Amino acid sequence: MVKKWRQKMKRWITDKLELPADIVMDLPRITMVGQIHIYIENHRGLLTFSDKELRLLLKQGQLLVRGEKFVIKTILPEEILLEGKINQVIYIDE
Repeated sequence: MVKKWRQKMKRWITDKLELPADIVMDLPRITMVGQIHIYIENHRGLLTFSDKELRLLLKQGQLLVRGEKFVIKTILPEEILLEGKINQVIYIDE
C-alpha cells in the first residue's frame, strides 16, 4: 500500500513540477532509430546478451529486446547502444 502511494506521489510531483518522468520515477528511457538502433538509458545492468537477444534489469522488472545480428556498440553502467535488426521490445514486469 505504501509503495502504491509513493508511486502516485511521484507521478503527481512529476506532473505538477513538469519534471522528466524517467528521472523522477526511475524509468528507463528508450530511443529507437527504425529497427536498426536502440539506445537504452537508466537500466540496472545487463542480464543476457547474444546476437538475437538482449535482456536488461530495470528497477521494476526487465526489458527484453529480440532480433537478429545484435552488436553492442556502447555499454556504460546505466546506458547501452545496441545495433542490429530489432523485432521486439518487451517489458517483463516481475
